[in-house]
Amino acid sequence: MKQAEALTDHDVRLIDAYWRAANYLSAGQIYLLANPLLREPLRPEHIKPRLLGHWGTTPGLNFCYAHLNRVIKARDLDMIYIMGPGHGGPAAVANAWLEGTYSEVYPHVSRDAAGMARLFRQFSFPGGVPSHVAPETPGSIHEGGELGYALAHAYGAAFDNPDLVVACIVGDGEAETGPLAASWHSTKFLDPVRDGAVLPILHLNGYKIANPAVLARIPEEELVALLRGYGHHPILLSGDDPEEMHRAMAVALDEALDEIARIQAAARSGVLTGRPRWPMIVLRTPKGWTGPREVDGLPVEGTWRAHQVPLAGVRDDPQHLAMLEAWLRSYRPEELFDADGRPLPELRDCAPVGERRMSANPHANGGLLLRPLVLPDFRAYGVAVDKPGATVTEPTRALGAFLREVVAANPDNFRIMGPDETASNRLGAVFEVTDRVFTGDRYPTDEHLGPHGRVMEVLSEHLCQGWLEGYLLTGRHGLFNSYEAFIHIVDAMFNQHAKWLKVTRHLPWRRPVASLNYLLSSHVWRQDHNGFTHQDPGFLDVVMNKKPEIIRVYLPPDANTLLSVADHCLRSHDYVNVVVAGKQPSPNWLPMDEAVLHCTRGIGIWEWASTDGGADPDVVLACAGDVPTLETLAAADLLRRHFPELRVRVVNVVDLMRLQPESEHPHGLGDAEFDALFTVDKPIIFAFHGYPYLIHRLTYRRAGHGNLHVRGYKEEGTTTTPFDMVMLNDLDRYHLVMDVIDRVPSLGGRVAHVRQRMNDQRLVMRAHTREHGEDAPEVRDWTWPY
Repeated sequence: MKQAEALTDHDVRLIDAYWRAANYLSAGQIYLLANPLLREPLRPEHIKPRLLGHWGTTPGLNFCYAHLNRVIKARDLDMIYIMGPGHGGPAAVANAWLEGTYSEVYPHVSRDAAGMARLFRQFSFPGGVPSHVAPETPGSIHEGGELGYALAHAYGAAFDNPDLVVACIVGDGEAETGPLAASWHSTKFLDPVRDGAVLPILHLNGYKIANPAVLARIPEEELVALLRGYGHHPILLSGDDPEEMHRAMAVALDEALDEIARIQAAARSGVLTGRPRWPMIVLRTPKGWTGPREVDGLPVEGTWRAHQVPLAGVRDDPQHLAMLEAWLRSYRPEELFDADGRPLPELRDCAPVGERRMSANPHANGGLLLRPLVLPDFRAYGVAVDKPGATVTEPTRALGAFLREVVAANPDNFRIMGPDETASNRLGAVFEVTDRVFTGDRYPTDEHLGPHGRVMEVLSEHLCQGWLEGYLLTGRHGLFNSYEAFIHIVDAMFNQHAKWLKVTRHLPWRRPVASLNYLLSSHVWRQDHNGFTHQDPGFLDVVMNKKPEIIRVYLPPDANTLLSVADHCLRSHDYVNVVVAGKQPSPNWLPMDEAVLHCTRGIGIWEWASTDGGADPDVVLACAGDVPTLETLAAADLLRRHFPELRVRVVNVVDLMRLQPESEHPHGLGDAEFDALFTVDKPIIFAFHGYPYLIHRLTYRRAGHGNLHVRGYKEEGTTTTPFDMVMLNDLDRYHLVMDVIDRVPSLGGRVAHVRQRMNDQRLVMRAHTREHGEDAPEVRDWTWPY
């Protein structure tokens, strides 16, 4: 980085003019429907009928942006921004328009008076753009609607981007959230040799919506101690005099960037080997800075009243209208825009050019930089299957061997994130070629720990998800592995990312990015040792609420199908892929070639397990998930023994979306195909991995839905044995046989003895677990006998 010279008076005037222009454009977006340059007196009809937006944080964001532009130009920096404050949209849009990017992306919003009018009108207006730093905003990778994730996204963007600086403005309200509080620890995972840098700017303007901000009210000594305790070197500045603050901000930024340059140079030359103390800026400015100081006798600037719309009754109150006009004219727009409404040349020159503009940086449109993963042939890591169910494998261990080669082949383009569970989830083979990332102190007893690893583990699902989102949105690939029950911690983060992808699909200038891939293991049916707290498959229900073109859910029943699914997911773009797979030893059902065919279909009849002989069945046994598949096949075995004449069809589902109609999801089956598989008039006993009602929800429009009976998790669990766990939820093989008996009238009255025997077997199995502490051999050691 090239060090900039001290600001001259001319520099201060230019930066201040740019800041005033951004503030004017921001306030105009909130208020103005017409008369964008105030070429005539402001009248009520020039004001939007609904005033939506947030002013309080905006002038501080504009202040930061103006100064970041200065250092980008002075040092030729490759920089993107992340605005954490939730409703900072006016600032991001205003600066993108000033830089010219907005008009390049949206030519109808031209950089002149007509375009300014459209810019103002569209903001928080029907058919327009949101008040957040949304996907529609050039330069954004972080929407900010839900607070807490800005800093994690920033670090995710910096990983494996050695020349990138990510400026992250953290709002003081956001700083109170748990995810943001944990995110300060990301410095322990940032490698100054191979990664870029994050420059946090903690913006303390004093208030949230209606309350004081915690970090703004603690003594400065305590605040500094807190931030130093996190490992930062805080650089402080505060005030409300624009000229003084411009000079102070320039000094603070130069100090921070000089320190970043020294850290990176020392680390990359081998002089620095320990964890550095990275700089950050603490910026104190009044909330609603430069806005109305007082309204209706009450203070506004510098208080919580500046948070949203400082002047609310503008259309109906002449005094408020006059105050708004005075406020807008205080920015002196006639000094900022020419007769045609274009920013004056000296203002345009304040911004960087081309891809150095933060609003045009390709890292903020990561698909432009996306390189395909180099993937080995997953078939080479499969298991031999000469006979269904004759051998057992830990499916995720087989996947780990595949991922080991993915990591090796993509040393700067792929990372695995997880909350301290990579080895626990049997993916430990990756540690043969990489370490866990950690730049802190390391002890001789540590294993696979170092600054340059490709596996990132921290006991915060929020951080894992935030890092991975930032990584993906800036053009890289990754995998998030987690215990199934605790992926719920990021339900809301998943929601935000899915919404982001949904919007970007309709923005042609946003290029596709790699999919967000979840691997959920240590799942509900094999958390018998950890107990009830670890037993929850409900993330699938959350996922299924999102737009179908975004969501994919896979339940591979064995190791070979898991490998096929994983390869598909890692190659995909613009999806959220959820894969649920067990880590415990489980039967291998399909040879690799059949596994690939089955996964390609997503659903299919297992002829080797069926007895319908290609004719109409008497009953359909369906299953989705590894343990439900095991119990279904064991039930099919029992039915063969007790009712050899019964025509049973076994249908396995890998791709859960295949159950939906084709009108509802791109993977959905047509009605004719669905009816051919499941029939329209025969009983369907469906053993499902998750909550039963999800299957009903997916199939309620099908002709045979009235014949469908689903068994799944019904919120019964404890610390017990694996088979007792399925019995608690009536998903066991004996109960499935009883379900068939109860729903196939052709079996007649002769079934009473068999039904009683099945019920008795359940009692015997439970008694065995209570006496011996493990499942009975006939269940534990059962294999497919045919």
